[in-house]
Amino acid sequence: MSVAEPGWIRPDWPVNRRVRALITTRPGGVSTGPWGVPPFGTGGLNLGFLGGDAADAVGENRRRLRVALPSEPRWLKQVHGATVVRADDVDAPPEADASYTLTPGVVPVVMVADCMPVLLADVDGRCVGVAHAGWRGVASGIIQATVRAMRAALDKREAELVAYLGPAIGPAHFEVGPEVLEAMAGTLPHAADAFQPRGDRYFADLFALGRQALRDVGVTRVHGSMECTYSAPERFYSFRRDRVTGRHAALVWIDPK
Repeated sequence: MSVAEPGWIRPDWPVNRRVRALITTRPGGVSTGPWGVPPFGTGGLNLGFLGGDAADAVGENRRRLRVALPSEPRWLKQVHGATVVRADDVDAPPEADASYTLTPGVVPVVMVADCMPVLLADVDGRCVGVAHAGWRGVASGIIQATVRAMRAALDKREAELVAYLGPAIGPAHFEVGPEVLEAMAGTLPHAADAFQPRGDRYFADLFALGRQALRDVGVTRVHGSMECTYSAPERFYSFRRDRVTGRHAALVWIDPK
């Protein structure tokens, strides 16, 4: 069966033509039930093995994704931390939340379901990377760590990078406690600007926090659709909304051709 791309996101960002990227959406696979597409619970493209879905369904979904790629994605064991790895070195999934590469055809990937995927590429298309940026990751500095790792790999401390923020839970639905603001403030001096108080809790803007983290390391060319995963159940999985749910993939690579 050929790959289907029902609404997959192909980022529109000003990068070198050799840079390729995509973010999958909910339809287009074989998962059913909570991992399918509402209202009928069929045809879901869940790419995560750890959410309770049938392993053979996830395997078929990953096979369909693989058709669109130059090589097998370098999957990670994501732990909401700040570890960045070079995708070329990934065999068995390591505990990490970001990866990068300078090698054409190697495909860094992260999985998300409300957390924000941050795609990165240098303007010359020599290095690409992607970070899994939920609130714990942002507070831990995963975005800055990814940028620094890419610049170190390029041996250019001030290399100009372009970022694309993929779909994530939007500020109208991301309710958090004061501990989240406290954690963010330890990393981002202006974190409070991205929090709207609601009684003794807050609504947090993950996109704004991502921009702050990027600005902290000199990345000012930031793009993205700012789509809310929570608000669109037929298009996106959302852990906060559904708890039992699937995972999307965000991938970036350098065209080997």
